[in-house]
Amino acid sequence: MTSQPQPENLVTSNPSTTFVILIAGVAALGGFLFGFDTAVINGAVIALQNFFNATSLQIGLAVSLALLGSAVGAFLAGSIADRYGRSKAMIVASLMFTLSAIGSGVPLNLWVFIGWRLLGGFAVGVASVIAPAYIAEISPAHLRGRLGSLQQLAIVTGIFMALLTNFLIVSFSGSADNPFLFGLDAWRWMFWAEIIPAVLYGVGALKIPESPRYLVAQGQEAEAATVLEKVIGGDVQAKITEIRSTIRREHKSQLSDLISRGGGLISIVWIGIGLSVFQQFVGINVIFYYSSVLWRSVGFTEADSLSITVITGVTNIITTLVAIAFIDKFGRKPLLLLGSVGMTITLGTMAVLFSNATVNASGEPTLTGLAGIAALIAANLYVFCYGFSWGPVVWVMLGEMFNNQIRGIALAVAASVQWVANFMISTTFPPLLAQFGLGTAYGLYTTAAAISFFFVWFFIRETKGLELEQM
Repeated sequence: MTSQPQPENLVTSNPSTTFVILIAGVAALGGFLFGFDTAVINGAVIALQNFFNATSLQIGLAVSLALLGSAVGAFLAGSIADRYGRSKAMIVASLMFTLSAIGSGVPLNLWVFIGWRLLGGFAVGVASVIAPAYIAEISPAHLRGRLGSLQQLAIVTGIFMALLTNFLIVSFSGSADNPFLFGLDAWRWMFWAEIIPAVLYGVGALKIPESPRYLVAQGQEAEAATVLEKVIGGDVQAKITEIRSTIRREHKSQLSDLISRGGGLISIVWIGIGLSVFQQFVGINVIFYYSSVLWRSVGFTEADSLSITVITGVTNIITTLVAIAFIDKFGRKPLLLLGSVGMTITLGTMAVLFSNATVNASGEPTLTGLAGIAALIAANLYVFCYGFSWGPVVWVMLGEMFNNQIRGIALAVAASVQWVANFMISTTFPPLLAQFGLGTAYGLYTTAAAISFFFVWFFIRETKGLELEQM
């Protein structure tokens, strides 16, 4: 057997922090597209309903069925990455993002549109798993936390850019229903705007090195040494030996590993599922998917509604930075508890305001004067409370709380459930709005936020400062 080459210059080296940041940034583009793709439909909802003459249930499905694609993509992403490599999985996701963006702008009917959105949803699911995995595997230990936070920052930046793009397109066209460039409907350009970052993601994925962990698993140790020389440095061959030893010892987790002796899921998996469900049942994605509909339904113009969503996007970015700064200082559990209290108060305020709003001639609630201002402040404070707590902290905890033997499959299950819960909330909002009004909808989300406090208080264990091996 021929031994693997061990060139002298690969034994020890000085890594390039700039290079590591650049390739982590390319991987985080998947998070940007994750955020952009899920939020871009916000400004097009009413235009799509008019274009397809769709019912509230049909338009709810058009928005949310993509999330089922995300659930499938998240569940399958690990096996795709292990078989074909992390960078190749990114290239495939880039292609799916691009095709989905193109197709969503030229649908023949509502179901064809949903098909293109499902494809984009699958790409979102893949990106939501591949990006953090790749970043963790190429990052030096002292940079891993900060580089890993790029994923969440990229997601909220993608959401913001989608909302800003929608706002700018409507500002120039006058309405998402109106013609824009080349006489084509403005709502079509909202989806086509995603083509540029999707292509950049693919080009970047072609340029970045493969994960050294994947290369060692494939027996390509010389290539792995070259990558490690650039990103980690030090005793590269010792690192390869450590990776090789870990891979040999590693048990590939399976669904059966999550089953207890009594036949049900083990308790820690239920806790992870609970975190995922409450993260969505507090209704956050109603703000990001339907906020333009929400604000228009209470009397704001289309342009004003979209400008408010841009403010919400900025709020989301700022609060994510707050979470990144304080999560290792204050701990996970205190942030979740504080966020639950804040969301309960702000959602409750919106529920009361919308329940007592006056109704116009069309039967729609209208908030005027101080009530409208109070609703706007409450909505953005709600996003603030979510953004420093349940948004980023749940993702951090899902990566920490499972032991090494079940982490992969348990994460896949929790992430898939999260997308299914997102689907349920997104699908039910339009019928809730049409049949019962905003007050009832926000009353339900208020109840979920209140219950989430007690869930955290009784079931969540603090993971701050613990090594993964201690879980």
